[in-house]
Amino acid sequence: MAGRIDTKNLDIYGNKPIPWTRARRQLEGAVPGPTRDAPRTWLATTGPGGRAHIAGVGALWVDGRFYVVSGPGTRKSKNLARHPRCAVAVNLHDLDVVIEGTARRVTDQKTLKRLARRYAAQGWPASATKGALTAAFNAPSAGRPPWYLYALTPSTAFGVATAKPFGATRWRFSSSR
Repeated sequence: MAGRIDTKNLDIYGNKPIPWTRARRQLEGAVPGPTRDAPRTWLATTGPGGRAHIAGVGALWVDGRFYVVSGPGTRKSKNLARHPRCAVAVNLHDLDVVIEGTARRVTDQKTLKRLARRYAAQGWPASATKGALTAAFNAPSAGRPPWYLYALTPSTAFGVATAKPFGATRWRFSSSR
């Protein structure tokens, strides 16, 4: 993630701000999946009439962005088509993180293939075809293939440490992209 990061300490107990590098390292090392130790990740979108929608997703953190997969007919995809502002929440090893930003659908084949390889390396045998991802299986609520890939570009993140050193911090990202 290129650009400037503005940090604000939100901790009321005198702890120092959490460095973004702590969150970034854990995001880069996170491996989503069905294991007990895998981080749990949720995507929050806005539906019709402003109604909140939150769903568990298998998200990947790659190159300073979250990538999530969603079936074209799902509430997530319909919401993102109308309102691309969204948030991803993830519980990492010693840090709970919420990342807010804007999602866009990824359709270029090069990026789809690269992300399909990343998903396959973690146990979901995805492949890229015709502007989407396919596989022999997906989450029971995902609908039938193909599935859309979305990239969430962060604008703001919040972190709360669940282990020492404790703290609570907000990070704002200004991109030079």
